[in-house]
Amino acid sequence: MSTVGLSFGSPTSGAGFDVSSTVSTIVANLQNVETPWKTQLTSLESQDTAISSLGTLFSTLSTDISSLTDLEGVMAEKEGSSSDESVLTLTSADATAVAGTYTVEVTNLAQTSSGYLAEVSDASSTLSGSVTLQVGSGTKLALTLSSSDNTLATLASTINASDVGITANVITDASGSRLSLVSGTSGAAGNITVSNNSIVAASTSLAATVTAGTDVSGSTAATASTSLLMGITNATDKLTGSISIQVGTATAVSVKMPTSPDNTLSGLADAINKADTAVTATVVTNGDGTSSLKLVSATTGTAGDLTVDSGIVDTSNSLGYVSSVTGKNANLTVDGIAVTSASNAVSDVIPGVTFQILAPSSTESDGSLEQVQVVIANDNTGVESAVSTLVSDYNAAMSAVNAQEGKDSSGNNEPLFGSPTLSLLQQQLLSGVNMTNPNGTLTSITDGTNTTLSGTLTVTVGTGTAKSVVIGAAPSTGAAANTIYTGTGSGYNTLSGVAAAINAASSSVLTYTEAGTPTSTTYDSGTLTSVANAANTLSGSLTVQVGSGTAETVVIGAEPSSGAATDTIYTGASSGDNTLAGIASAINDATDLGLTATVTTATDGTATLTLTSGTAGTTGEMTVTSALQAGIGFTANVATSNGSSTMTLTSQTSGSSGGLTVASTVEATSDTALSFTSTDATSSEYANGSLTSISSSSDTLTGSISIQVGSGTATTVNVPASPSNTLSGLAAAINKAAIGVTASAVESSSGTWSLEVYSNTSGTDGDLTVTSSILDATNTTTAKLSYTNSSDINNLTTLGISVGDSGILTLDAASLDSVLTADYSSVVGFFQNANSWGSNFSTVLTDSGTSASTGILHLASVSNSNIESTLTADISKEEVSISKQEKTLTAELNSANEIMEEIPTELSSISELYSAITGYNQSSS
Repeated sequence: MSTVGLSFGSPTSGAGFDVSSTVSTIVANLQNVETPWKTQLTSLESQDTAISSLGTLFSTLSTDISSLTDLEGVMAEKEGSSSDESVLTLTSADATAVAGTYTVEVTNLAQTSSGYLAEVSDASSTLSGSVTLQVGSGTKLALTLSSSDNTLATLASTINASDVGITANVITDASGSRLSLVSGTSGAAGNITVSNNSIVAASTSLAATVTAGTDVSGSTAATASTSLLMGITNATDKLTGSISIQVGTATAVSVKMPTSPDNTLSGLADAINKADTAVTATVVTNGDGTSSLKLVSATTGTAGDLTVDSGIVDTSNSLGYVSSVTGKNANLTVDGIAVTSASNAVSDVIPGVTFQILAPSSTESDGSLEQVQVVIANDNTGVESAVSTLVSDYNAAMSAVNAQEGKDSSGNNEPLFGSPTLSLLQQQLLSGVNMTNPNGTLTSITDGTNTTLSGTLTVTVGTGTAKSVVIGAAPSTGAAANTIYTGTGSGYNTLSGVAAAINAASSSVLTYTEAGTPTSTTYDSGTLTSVANAANTLSGSLTVQVGSGTAETVVIGAEPSSGAATDTIYTGASSGDNTLAGIASAINDATDLGLTATVTTATDGTATLTLTSGTAGTTGEMTVTSALQAGIGFTANVATSNGSSTMTLTSQTSGSSGGLTVASTVEATSDTALSFTSTDATSSEYANGSLTSISSSSDTLTGSISIQVGSGTATTVNVPASPSNTLSGLAAAINKAAIGVTASAVESSSGTWSLEVYSNTSGTDGDLTVTSSILDATNTTTAKLSYTNSSDINNLTTLGISVGDSGILTLDAASLDSVLTADYSSVVGFFQNANSWGSNFSTVLTDSGTSASTGILHLASVSNSNIESTLTADISKEEVSISKQEKTLTAELNSANEIMEEIPTELSSISELYSAITGYNQSSS
């Protein structure tokens, strides 16, 4: 830090100095210590911005890949079409729909049951009676009309509010109003049944007319009052209701209609005559042939006049139900199979597909029904768009990462220039896109159960020769051809041992050895490393150049439908194309290569490929680079996750020509894991627990058990060595460890044995935390490890995606479309199956971005944040210190300035004093 000097000018001038300016200069000098801190803070903030931007790009990438790995995402979407949309139209197709073409013939549509009650002249007419409604074999609804539902509208509301499954409406036209009933269930199972219907409108009540009695006048005799009910067609009609009869001013008497079989006119007459009504009732026949009930007052004259209120209803004239549409199932055939549907919206007849039938198929000239073609297709366009977006966003992320290695527009280094974060991100992205996708997996094995394998795994690559992987040692004589033996070394019968044997057999690179330098009269030649059998499957490529000619690469596999590499020869994907003979044939068929290839087979079965130049001398000298592998054509990897291990197999030949066909007779034999179940302490019981029971106390145990009492330290107890490696031996070892528990081997009433452990401490302080790794080696289980095919696609190149030198991807849309059309299920497996490229790449992005606590960008952001917090605190602390110094300096310099400003006065006083003293001396002398 530089020093600050004070400029006082002329000390005796009395002008002093500028305190504020001087303090500012000193403070500015003190603040220089903060400059590197603030510079670093600014740099970190710039890095934060860059990290945040990269985090957004990685988050976008994660979203892109999730659309492809989601089981219900874009790869599950389907497209559909119908050849005749007037007969059938597609509604939806879910993830379970299978692409294909289906033939449908529609015989008839489904019908929904409906009908109506007979009309009434007035919609507001009062109704009475009862009715029972039912849909199919469902619950019956018995209704007896009351004052709350005695009109068409209120009756409809009551029906709609019930759970009978019928929709009721009132329909009115010129002829009257009707109650419409529509079933809520289509098809034959939804037929409406109407029974016990006695609903009638008030207009059908048998009204009564009354004739008054006459008194005696002169010589005319008095007459009795009479009443006549409305006539009915049939005197035996069933009646309901009641009638009120009043004679003169006497009390009215109500007579209820008798029950069946007396609920007729004559029955009513009998009931009236038996009641104390003071009338006589009879049934009379009217002039029009109808029948009526006639009432005659027992009292003549006006004093016996009748007052009659009739509520008698002829139920034979109830509002009858008319079924207008009978419920009927739709009948159709799908691919020749007869199908019925209660609804015209037909679901899952074609798995995962819902379609609507709109009309029966038309009849062809030969009498047959028109066949409607329903096509269900994978959404190739949607998948291609999703992959294109993934590639585009990946390139944006990689470009942004690469850009941080350069300079900005002003020539300054980018914020993350030189940061290890960049190289880590580049490694993650490149390793992610270059990951190999397994073709399939074996059944997972639970870790920690001492599992050993036995049996054979037979694998065929494409149409090649089957290779067998035998778990065990090769026989001393007569080893089988095309067979790999895992041996008997350490771990030979484990997943990792099998994988190691497979990979060792798949890593044999064929090197090229030149025979010698050609002379002017000889031809250059050389050989590849011999293979054990001429039929062995090869993979990889061979690059050859004669003299100064063009280098050509011979690739084992089929030529892509588009985007074939220049100066490249493809052997093809037919049987034998991936052998030495197949390579020789491809070389010899290419007349512009300028060399020939021959395969020779020795007496021991080994085969060798020889290349010979077609031009003598040094001008025909060949340059050969071999990347051929003469392995078995596939590799293995063991992945461990969530306590289980799985072996995956990956073909070394891309595309369907490298598809694996696997037959497994491998069996896994595992010891039985003994878990521990504990019970916490109660007010009356100490904490305790037990291991899974075993069949015999002499079973051999292995492993260890960890026991913790309360909040104490966990102690691990190993199963003792033989012969104490039993339940009793383990119990003794636990008790000997003196960890606050008591253990014992206990036999149950059923004869099984278990290890029981009791805490020696009461209450929750004695609760047990126990982790068991104990295995019962006597009681083992054996399970077959089956193979599940995942995908024939093992890298991005097969999808038409190539990786450039800077990590930038290029998508060949035509190649991707070709793969989707030819092998859609393999593309799905590539993105979605266990241990697939898609699931692994998703993990790579999570491990790189800011979403996970262990993500590279997240950790970089946290590190910056911690440093920024420290720097901010240091700057804040320094500012406080400087502020205090500023106050002190200001006070001190103000005081100094005051002194300097007073100097002239002081000097003047001194001068005067001196003058006085001088004058005094002079005067004295």
